[in-house]
Amino acid sequence: MDQEQITTPKNPFEANTNHALRGDYEHMREDYTVEQPYDRYTDAEQARWRFLYDRQKKLLEGYAAQEYIDGLEALNAGEAIPRVEDANKVLGDATGWQLVAVPGLIPDDVFFDHLANCRFPVSWWIRGEHELDYLVEPDYFHDFFGHVPLLSNPVFAEYMRKYGKGGPKAIEFGAQKMLARLYWYIVEFGLIYTKDGLRAFGAGMLSSKNETIYSVESPKPNRIGFDLERVLNTAYMVDDFQKTYFVVDSFESLFEISDCDFTEFYKRGAGSPPISPDRVLPTDRVINKGEF
Repeated sequence: MDQEQITTPKNPFEANTNHALRGDYEHMREDYTVEQPYDRYTDAEQARWRFLYDRQKKLLEGYAAQEYIDGLEALNAGEAIPRVEDANKVLGDATGWQLVAVPGLIPDDVFFDHLANCRFPVSWWIRGEHELDYLVEPDYFHDFFGHVPLLSNPVFAEYMRKYGKGGPKAIEFGAQKMLARLYWYIVEFGLIYTKDGLRAFGAGMLSSKNETIYSVESPKPNRIGFDLERVLNTAYMVDDFQKTYFVVDSFESLFEISDCDFTEFYKRGAGSPPISPDRVLPTDRVINKGEF
């Protein structure tokens, strides 16, 4: 397998890994944040960052959404592991968002609260040499390279804020898995129509060695026009390339469609088995290779 595996936010103490290597949960604040311990990064980790950054950036042309590329360029983070405070100056001027360093995975309610208040949690630690292509738990490279560039886009940044605001309702209805599917298929593995063709904007593929190209070019996966309820009810892959990608027409349309009350979706989806990640429904708007 040659893909970065990432997981949705959950209680960090249910994750695997040695937390002594991943971060210090004992000395975090009540909101799970910590100071980025910049002086703890080794020369090897700095070199690893540059390797990962250069490798991924070379894959972006012709595959990544221009809004993402513009955001990445503004961050100017290729020469060294970026400092949170430097990124916050760029994001603050662009959209008012801020990054907060965390030890690793955090509980749902804490994650939602940070997003609702325009704070994006980033794991501060860097993956090991043996994890370059396959990562169980999101590290700073995934979080920063994958997610942060689009937080400088006002429309997508507002979508993320509204997503966080919707978290408490999902918890109330026991529908965290449904809301996690929306995050997975859009924030992590979303595709978008552009004037130049289909482009990737999800953090999961843009921080992955091969899925950036696979998601746009391969004839194997399904590509289905974005339908909110369909996404909320579709299971996803965590240990292989995605079987299905959902395609949005624009960030504006994504925001408009998702800016609604999810209550009825949660009620209809309660207790029903999710749709298989490789299934195509008769009601799907299937996008064929020739259309992009």
